[in-house]
Amino acid sequence: MAKVKQICEEKLRPIIEEMGYDLVDVEYVKEFDGMNLVFTIDKEEGVNIDDCERVNKKIDPIIDELNPTGDQPFTLVVSSPGLDRPLKSDRDFRRNLGNEVVLTLFSKLDGQKVFEGVLKDFDEKTVTLEIGKDTKTFEREKVANIKLVIKF
Repeated sequence: MAKVKQICEEKLRPIIEEMGYDLVDVEYVKEFDGMNLVFTIDKEEGVNIDDCERVNKKIDPIIDELNPTGDQPFTLVVSSPGLDRPLKSDRDFRRNLGNEVVLTLFSKLDGQKVFEGVLKDFDEKTVTLEIGKDTKTFEREKVANIKLVIKF
């Protein structure tokens, strides 16, 4: 399954980016209806159904030619990441500097696993939040996920 994801990311990322979208993730997952090959795309202004359809039409024949699943049947799905998706890439972090986030650790630090604050900085090894008047830096390898705080 990891091979399917790797092949698709490697071959299709440039095509999707050339269309003006970010390829956030590729998953090859078993669902109730069988195997799904899921491409999650994004762009600055957000993604709508027309964007998903446009990318689907572009990559569908290429995937057929690549045959990453070795003739195993699957359903191709192109979707937006949604408002509550985790921040994963440096591009996600860069785009959300200054925004309020919730950071969850794999294990407790100073007696807690969940921290809420403003995303102030990041690099390949760390993420820094401003929590009230304090600044706290976390090792990225210890972070389970980081999501935007959604306020309505």
